Amino acid sequence: MRVRVRVSCKREIKAAVLGLTIGLSAALFTARADYLKMPARGSGALPPLLSQTGAFADTAKMIPSAGLVPYDLIVPFWSDGAAKQRWIAPAAAKIKFQSAGEWGFPAGTVFVKTFELPIDERHPEMKRRLETRLLVLDAEGGVYGATYKWRADNRDADLLATNLSEDIVVQTAGGPRRQTWYYPSRQDCLTCHTARAGLVLGVKTRQLNRDFTYPSGQRENELRAWRGRGLFEEAPTDEQLAAAPKLAAGNETGRSLEDRARSYLDANCAHCHRPGGTVANFDARFETPLEQQNLIGGQILIDEGVDNARVITPHDVWRSLALMRAGSVDAIKMPPLAHNEVDGAGMALLRQWILSMPGREVVPPPVISPGQGAYSQPVDVTLRDEEPGAVIRYTVDGSLPTSSDTVYEKPIHLTGPTILRAKAFKPGFTKSITAQQVFVIGN
Repeated sequence: MRVRVRVSCKREIKAAVLGLTIGLSAALFTARADYLKMPARGSGALPPLLSQTGAFADTAKMIPSAGLVPYDLIVPFWSDGAAKQRWIAPAAAKIKFQSAGEWGFPAGTVFVKTFELPIDERHPEMKRRLETRLLVLDAEGGVYGATYKWRADNRDADLLATNLSEDIVVQTAGGPRRQTWYYPSRQDCLTCHTARAGLVLGVKTRQLNRDFTYPSGQRENELRAWRGRGLFEEAPTDEQLAAAPKLAAGNETGRSLEDRARSYLDANCAHCHRPGGTVANFDARFETPLEQQNLIGGQILIDEGVDNARVITPHDVWRSLALMRAGSVDAIKMPPLAHNEVDGAGMALLRQWILSMPGREVVPPPVISPGQGAYSQPVDVTLRDEEPGAVIRYTVDGSLPTSSDTVYEKPIHLTGPTILRAKAFKPGFTKSITAQQVFVIGN
């Protein structure tokens, strides 16, 4: 009997110690100074150095200050191939949890995100530390951002007064290439971090419903971990967490192709493309049912010269403007800000989804060679199409080619200024979109 009493007492003591430890841990995560060392309003004086913001206990080693919580997302926003490390410095007040939609973050919350760019394609582990951005939930119900550019020695980072573009040398198997990196200004931050998008992007239920390995080595679902740290105003129940929505990573083959593609659009487009957002007509949020998103066959406002263009045209990658614009770094690119490199994996995913939809095969547009430009002498232009058996028809008067225009049979000899347009046709296929090149011949 005495042995059982001792065992029972030990169990009670162990439980009491564990409860005290959990209580102290929760207190440590809630009893902290709001705003770190940043001003409560964006009009205040910002620390000129990252080391003065309070984000890191050791800035050079990027060791976060006590109380900062690391996190990650299921589908990160594409940032020109950069790797990102993320932390939240929770305020004393707590977060309003929502199973769907955006969470409500109290004033004083600070998000910290560091960007590092792989600089050797042969050795992806080699990265250059570029910038750390802070997003502060201010005392006026809004947000402000601050960008700190790392010094070459990685000992500290300096506050940028405005935006900045920098060419980064990236080594490849074929030699060095240059990649332009865009450092956003404080005004740039407000372009995306709007009230209609919930001010904070990414940090929401469908993005954090994932397992994460913390620096301690413990692996835990992020939503449950945040609940355990007492970060939520009304803690979600086990039933709510079990039923919580979850985005699908691009390589998560256990989820449908549709889920993965729509998750990509959610992460990269939904902060603007939603009701009350930008002027486009579609809703990119994953939580909106597909049939209500106006994605498939959705009308577009600017067709970019593409006949019968739609947001997404089933089985037709050429008339799907969402794919065209997300896959461009020209003037039509989306998103229009800080986007200088195409996300190859993301575009492959969207193409695969579009081509998986039912529909007729589509003839690809003709290839015009050489490309448009100014030529001092007459030039011979050739046309070709990747689809076997396709017939190419063209015009040189600026009109759109039809099935009754001239059939391409031999190189086209241009002697003066010309707008060359070409379209490919094949029985049983949807005709190609129009290819166009402008040639200026002579002085």
